[in-house]
Amino acid sequence: MLCREIVNKIEEVYPKKYAMDWDNVGLLAGRGNKEVSKIYVALDLTEEALAEAVRWKTDMIVTHHPLIFSPLKTITDESVTGNYMITMLKNDISYYAMHTNYDVLRMAELSAEIFGFAERETLDVFFEEEKRGLGCIGTYGKELNLRECCEIVKKQFGLEHIKVFGDLDKKIERIAICPGSGKSVIRTAVKKGADVLITGDIGHHEGIDAAADGMAVIDAGHYGLEHIYIEDMKKFLEKKLLHVEIKTAGLKPPFQFI
Repeated sequence: MLCREIVNKIEEVYPKKYAMDWDNVGLLAGRGNKEVSKIYVALDLTEEALAEAVRWKTDMIVTHHPLIFSPLKTITDESVTGNYMITMLKNDISYYAMHTNYDVLRMAELSAEIFGFAERETLDVFFEEEKRGLGCIGTYGKELNLRECCEIVKKQFGLEHIKVFGDLDKKIERIAICPGSGKSVIRTAVKKGADVLITGDIGHHEGIDAAADGMAVIDAGHYGLEHIYIEDMKKFLEKKLLHVEIKTAGLKPPFQFI
């Protein structure tokens, strides 16, 4: 199957129009007429992921986070991005990224399903007609306290450590979840009556201010919640592309606790 045909299959379900204005999604490198029989899926295009993809002789890489955000003035081996681009082009690998369009159309609902929400709606609506946007808010279906909510996050997302702001005995009824960096949705979650926001990349001041406003925050990490993209995209591509082999990057946070 040609790369452009695969792109069309992806964008039938995840159109680029649902990406945020600042984002950079789509085919970012390589040939549209490249014949693809192997696709490598990762959350980020790290050095380790790229090396594995090259060893596997992949034809196409699909990631969640785009390697290229800002315009490149040069592509040389003197920068990380340039080096990765050179490696992909030298190995005739096409590279596709699907970021906030996936967040809007799938990531939030998938995370709510994995946590076990009983009912949910979009947290921060950007597309009014379809009621689509970032995050979900809803209920779990039975009474919880914050400590129990933390344990559910750790179990369901396969995490050993999380960070929490708030009283662990606090009663939790209304839950908001926003995988990735959730600083921008804190005020919306507070206004919509969330007892807790589950997200990532929360700083010291954002966390204590949210707790002072009566909303606990569970910081499960950017990677901690978004790694669910990898397996979900593997299943999606296997269903859509019957004669293409799919390989995924292993689950490995980009940092360690010591």
